[in-house]
Formats: sequence, structure tokens, C-alpha cells
Amino acid sequence: MMQTIWQPNSAVQAQLAALKPYLAKNVRIDNGPINDRVHALLAAGGKFLRPGFFYLFSQFGDDQDPTRLRAGAAAMEMLHVATLIHDDVIDQSPERRNVTTIHQDYGQRNAIYAGDLLFTCYFDQVLIAAKTANDVKVNTAAMRAILQGELDQMAHNFNPQTTVNDYLTVARGKTARLFSLSCEQGAHLANAPLAVVTLAKKIGEKMGLAYQMLDDVLDYAGDEALTHKPVLTDLRDGVYSLPLIYALRATPQLADQLPMPGDPVDNDQLLLIRDQVIVSGGVTRAQALATRYTQDALDLIDQLPTGETQQTLRRLVTQLLVRNH
Repeated sequence: MMQTIWQPNSAVQAQLAALKPYLAKNVRIDNGPINDRVHALLAAGGKFLRPGFFYLFSQFGDDQDPTRLRAGAAAMEMLHVATLIHDDVIDQSPERRNVTTIHQDYGQRNAIYAGDLLFTCYFDQVLIAAKTANDVKVNTAAMRAILQGELDQMAHNFNPQTTVNDYLTVARGKTARLFSLSCEQGAHLANAPLAVVTLAKKIGEKMGLAYQMLDDVLDYAGDEALTHKPVLTDLRDGVYSLPLIYALRATPQLADQLPMPGDPVDNDQLLLIRDQVIVSGGVTRAQALATRYTQDALDLIDQLPTGETQQTLRRLVTQLLVRNH
């Protein structure tokens, strides 16, 4: 998937290829089996969206210090993977990126500690990449927003009164903040003009929100064979994402069918709720809002300096909206 997305931009593709061994070299956990599992997760790579957009926005700058940029890109992926490890514990996910999750084999405590250690690796890279102390503060603030977004989500679990605004607040912290940080830091650390850095931050947020919305659409309407993760996990765990929020607006009585904490939940019950969410227009409306935020991102991209990088950004953002995994 990484190659499919990034290959048309050969510079980013080459930088991401070099980033993998760098990540392996700079993540060390003094527990052999867990270290191996974290390295397998890093090597699996996913889409490498955050470091990829970091590198892409760095092309708008005139300071192409490879050491600083590589550390900055690595920091984005380390922070992302650390949050994924913690998410997997919370969600009790059995697999991530086709790799068995750490908690599945080694327990929740070891998984949490592994995620915490990755946070320290992240700050090691931030210190290498930073030009000033303010760069560290920007990263600290972003990490705080991401963790607050996770806590905000848990505060709304199993709450059928969750609103679209509640959802957007969570998504801005949990997902969009890291996209925003990656785009902003790529431009900033490469010494791009301030106007470009400001646009990069805004584009990252719009793009991150659209990405999260589409993820939530795929949780209801996706094909597990393509997404490589089970559908309806949010519904099972009491996370009421955008399609369900819209469905509850249209069909309030659907709330009576939602599982409550501790309820036994079978797959047939989840599939029945999914069908009602789709019939009520929840998926369609969520997709429409994702389209709106994607268009907002494209409109902001049009304000960037014209050229190949701008056009690559337009293509990638559009491609992410129509993805099926």
C-alpha cells in the first residue's frame, strides 16, 4: 500500500524506503520478544501517511538537511505507532498491520510499556530534528492533544446522545492533530515560507478529519478482506462514530438496540444494527461530510505554490477519499 500511494513521487518513496532501517536502528526495547514485535509493526509500515506527508511538505522549503528531516519523519511514525499500540489494548484488537498485537501474546502491561517506550523514542527524534525549544513545545502540545482526544472518546462511549460536534472534537485530537503536526513540521523544519507552514497545518487537519470519517464509514461498509481489520469494532466497543450518530438522528429508536457495557453481543446483532445504520442514511451522510472536508483540504492546497508538489498533494488527498481500505 505504501508503494502504491507514494511511488508517483519518487523522492518521497526513496525517503520512506530509507526511513524503515532508520526506525529499526533507533527503536530499542530491552525485552527481546517485545522488541521483535514492535520492530515487526514498524517494518509492516502501513501507508506511512504521516512521514510521507511530512516529507512531501518539506519539498516547499529550501533547507533539505537530511539528518533533521529524517529524524522529523521518524518522530511522526514513532508517535503514530505508539498510539496504535495503546489503541489496540483499549480495543482488544487481535491484529495490526497483519502482525499479532503485543497485548495478545504478552499481556496488556507489556503492551502499554512498549507504547510508552516508543513515546521516549519519539522525543529522542524530536530533539534531533528541532531547530529551537519551541519545536519541542509544538510536539509536546500535539502529543497532549492526541492523548486528550483518546480520553474524550472514552468519555462518550456508549452514549447515544453523542453529537456531531462531540465527534469532531474527538477526531481533531485523536487523528487530525497528528496529520496536522506532520504536514506543519515537514514544512517548518525545511524552512518553507511561514504562509506555507500555516497552510500545511490547516491542510493536515482537514485531511485528517476526512480520513477519520472515511475510516468510520469503512467500519460499517468496508470489506474486511481489503481493510485487514474487523468491521463494526467501534460499535461493539461502544464507540459511536459518525455513521451511527447520523443514524440515531434519523432513527432515534435505534438507541434501544445498541449494546450497553457488559452486554453479551453476537455478530448477528451487530450486523442488524449495521444494516439499519446504512438504510437510515448514516453511512451516506458521513461520506458526504468526509467529502466536504476533503474539498476544504483541496481548496487550501490550491493556495500553495504551484508545481509538482502541489499537484501530488491534490492527487493523494483525492485518492485517500475514495480508498476502500
